[in-house]
Amino acid sequence: MEINDDPVAMATVAPMAPVTSKRHVRTDLESYIPKPYMARAMVAPDMEHPNGTLDHQAHGLSVLQQLQQHVAFFDQDNDGIVYPWETYTGLRAIGFNAPISLFGGLFFHLLLSYVTLPGYIPSLLLPIYIENIHKCKHPSDSGTYDTEGRYMPVNFENMFSKYGGTAQDKLTLRELWNMTEGNRVALDIFGWILNKVEWGAVYIVAKDEEGYLSKEAMRGVFDGSLFHNLANKNESKKNKML
Repeated sequence: MEINDDPVAMATVAPMAPVTSKRHVRTDLESYIPKPYMARAMVAPDMEHPNGTLDHQAHGLSVLQQLQQHVAFFDQDNDGIVYPWETYTGLRAIGFNAPISLFGGLFFHLLLSYVTLPGYIPSLLLPIYIENIHKCKHPSDSGTYDTEGRYMPVNFENMFSKYGGTAQDKLTLRELWNMTEGNRVALDIFGWILNKVEWGAVYIVAKDEEGYLSKEAMRGVFDGSLFHNLANKNESKKNKML
């Protein structure tokens, strides 16, 4: 097949669409990540980590797909099912106080439990089945997960090229807000709210001392490694105080 070198065919900015010049997409990703457009089922690579998180094998996560890895931290007994009290325990471990953890445990399970159930009969225990977590993907997100829960490196990197005005490897709270605004899909009020709640919660527990949310922290959200790191960090702090 003949390759077209026409610059118009490869353009990422359209003169009559100002938003395309404000939100740039990267054109050099193949120099850092092999096939960045290909969805990854079990690793979350970026430009700095082309092979993903190397210590996932130690946590037994390397056999799970990316969206499953995202929630596996909250499966306290590793039975493939997350209950509200497990989510509460996980939220406490990563740094949230008791009221917020209680609210989060109820909020997420009330919203997401039913669609993951293996049958049609609701459960009063509000379990979330990790096997079916891909059914919880909602609109107005970054597109880093595809509809099967795989990870799209190109969409992850574009979050920073589009919205990282201060730096290319971290976002301010304002830039994070702009990202959630830019990802909004028309008439998707549920997705608008949930996207802001999710990233707002991550910002609270994972921002650095200068008020930035780092690229590595955000990548850790998608493969769940951030939650393990925060829990270990908080546990170490508690041990030092004893």
